[in-house]
Amino acid sequence: MTRTPTTDDWGIDASWLDALDEEHEVAQETIRKLREVIGEPPADLEDRAPIVARPGDALEVDEAQVVCEDGGVRTVDGHLPDDFPLGYHWLQSTDGRRRRLIVSPGRCWLPDERIWGWAVQLYAARGRDSWGIGDLGDLRSIRRMAADQGAGFVLINPLHAVAPIPQQEASPYLPATRRFRNPLYLRVAEVPGADGVDLEEDAGRALNDGELIDRDAIWARKREVLMRIFFAHGGGEAFARWRDEQGETLQTWATWAAVTEEHGADWHTWPEELRRPDAPGIARYVEQHGAVVAFHAWLQWALELQFAAATDGMTVIQDLPIGFAGGGADAWAWQQALADGVDVGAPPDAFNSQGQNWGSPPLIPWRLRDADYEPFIQSIRATMAGAGGLRIDHVMGLFRLWWVPSDGSAADGAYVRYPAEDLLDIVALESARAQALVVGEDLGTVEDGVREAMAEHGILSYRLLWFEDDDPTQWPAEAMAAVTTHDLPTVAGLWTGADVAEQREQGTGTDEELERGRSSLLEHLPGLPDGATAEQAVQRAHRLLAQAPSRLLSATLDDAVGEQRRPNMPGTTSRPNWSLPLAVPVEELPEHPLLRQVAGTLADAVRPPA
Repeated sequence: MTRTPTTDDWGIDASWLDALDEEHEVAQETIRKLREVIGEPPADLEDRAPIVARPGDALEVDEAQVVCEDGGVRTVDGHLPDDFPLGYHWLQSTDGRRRRLIVSPGRCWLPDERIWGWAVQLYAARGRDSWGIGDLGDLRSIRRMAADQGAGFVLINPLHAVAPIPQQEASPYLPATRRFRNPLYLRVAEVPGADGVDLEEDAGRALNDGELIDRDAIWARKREVLMRIFFAHGGGEAFARWRDEQGETLQTWATWAAVTEEHGADWHTWPEELRRPDAPGIARYVEQHGAVVAFHAWLQWALELQFAAATDGMTVIQDLPIGFAGGGADAWAWQQALADGVDVGAPPDAFNSQGQNWGSPPLIPWRLRDADYEPFIQSIRATMAGAGGLRIDHVMGLFRLWWVPSDGSAADGAYVRYPAEDLLDIVALESARAQALVVGEDLGTVEDGVREAMAEHGILSYRLLWFEDDDPTQWPAEAMAAVTTHDLPTVAGLWTGADVAEQREQGTGTDEELERGRSSLLEHLPGLPDGATAEQAVQRAHRLLAQAPSRLLSATLDDAVGEQRRPNMPGTTSRPNWSLPLAVPVEELPEHPLLRQVAGTLADAVRPPA
């Protein structure tokens, strides 16, 4: 019988269940610390917090007027009419109170047909014209290849921006913001105004010669050339109009980026007068450094243009990280809603006996509500924008997050609950508006009710060959099915033993633990003789995947070209995670024999019967 943990008034669970369904009590000292961090909401919060509802729902207010997004005014009395418009409205009750009314369809948009696609670590997919890193020009090439092969989507790593400093953050899952993109992904030669500047392209292309992706050197080169283009061209009226349309959100990002270049990537260490977006010192800074602020806004305009050209009708599923850097732009903008002295992580499990600390500060649930859910809405909308798909990393975080006090280990944390129903309905509203499908990464320990709630809201589950004990034919239809992820062994790496050898080198486990883990994964590749090649193992894995009835089938480019090294090995610090380029240039991918075989297998699987 499943046990339901007791949750206190602060949303803290008193205990937690591990993957073996064993219950663990949370230390009272941890609960005390987290209660202090969370604080108590104001007495009138329930009278002003947003109401999230669906057409036809009963409301917790009597007669009131609703000022709709389009400016129209409607009167509601105890419930929402079935034809009430979806969107973000303002409800004004007869006693003068005003609160946000969010009306959601309750279910995400989904395509009618089954489709397959490529999962791509874009930074790794370099082409002849790349400057050391896969860019939006390379994404355009991959999209064209995918379309020619009959694919329906491309799934990419997070493209979110990091601090624009000489020491570039490598992990796509620790961005400075979840609302703006990383200018490292710009194809410099295609930026407006580039034709009027000496780009020194040979020096840029020479960055491809490195065995690893050197983000520091790439950013230094790209920034210098992009700055020259900006001062020579400036974007003209088109950029000026776009910048005005983006309003305060873009200005806040560009201001943070400009200050960061001078004072560092952590706003906590800035001069006191710059530590708040609304501080008088910020206005003076912008006045004195307007050109640099404009440069960072211009980079986002160039990114939007190139991203639109790269996707051009193809569903591109963008990845939403679970959090953002504590010193970054989003943390600076929303600092009043963040928990101070706490990071998000994961409790101990079979893969990590010490638990994990992911280094991102969590949003305090009641403060998120008090902010009208704006930090969440903006992050979902921006990551979904212009592409037709969203993958939510660690979707269980919409229900609860493992909070780790900064003065303790990851094992000393506790789960804190979030208003999951509201957050899921907001995802559904943004999905319906953008006509974007949504996948929830529900791997690892998933508590009862999570997958049921996802299914109710039309959020696709995520199923992996490496993890599932059931035959692929038994996997759910409402899911994205794949073989592996960026954190797990590639097929070639597993089959040849190269991945275990690297794990042993990195000290991620004992020989016995590593071999046991490899053996358990190999059980998911039945039917291969001992002497089979890595290419045969890749083919077999994808033939198994093709049997899944899931709505989306996904293959990684790493597997399709026989890569033995995975993009990221959790728990390692000396390994060049997120910095391994594909061995095959983008231009050669369409003719790669193994890639063509994988594409054909998955295309046949989703093709309707004649």
